[in-house]
Amino acid sequence: PESRHSWRAALPALAAAGYRAVAPDQRGYSVGARPDPGDLSNYAFDKLVADAVEIAAAAGYGGKRFHLVGHDWGGQVSWGVASTHPDRLASLTVLSRPHPASFRRALAKEGGDQKHRSRHHRAFLDPETGGLLLADNARRLRDGLFGQGVPAAALDEHLSVLGNPAALEAALAWYRANKGLAADIGTVAVPTLYIWGDVDATVGPDAAYGTAEFVAPSFAMEVLPNVGHFVMDQAPAKATDLILAHLRKHPV
Repeated sequence: PESRHSWRAALPALAAAGYRAVAPDQRGYSVGARPDPGDLSNYAFDKLVADAVEIAAAAGYGGKRFHLVGHDWGGQVSWGVASTHPDRLASLTVLSRPHPASFRRALAKEGGDQKHRSRHHRAFLDPETGGLLLADNARRLRDGLFGQGVPAAALDEHLSVLGNPAALEAALAWYRANKGLAADIGTVAVPTLYIWGDVDATVGPDAAYGTAEFVAPSFAMEVLPNVGHFVMDQAPAKATDLILAHLRKHPV
């Protein structure tokens, strides 16, 4: 889990290139849109996908196509939007999170390492996890979740959101309501760019490279060397350049 702050570097560059960009906090991350995380039906995947479509409509794109960019859970939601509303998207860009079918296959692979890489998902199901992550000045959240080369300033921005116990519980509800992150999503037909850091501790090469099999006919993958899971925090300029190039190839 991160927050809208992930896109701090991309927004000015997108605006300068003539795009209108909206980077919302998703369901549960802000107090104004935080249904009870104790009721996991509030965080079911179909509702998360519907949120993205409704946010686009509220931004003035109800009857128009738009570009969609997402990272990690935002990427998972983006795959869902591309699967259920392909006619609404001019392009799709996903950072880190592989296509759900590729992720599910990697999880089940005999001798593969994706299950180990995803062990934090299982930990997030424990109702005590939120308190443990925030104990001792959020030491576990800082070291365990963001200990992949995220700059201190970016870490502080994310903790300004997730350091709130209510926000963190809502963020964890995403995992609890959607165990395994393996939504049943078929082949995506939207022009797609997938960006993956090759030292991502949570997404291995099997899941990442397998994504190509589940996008047709237009798919491109960019591998960022020595970059971990939090691509926009670790390689913001490079990632933004790749996003802009993809958007320009697929005008609305």
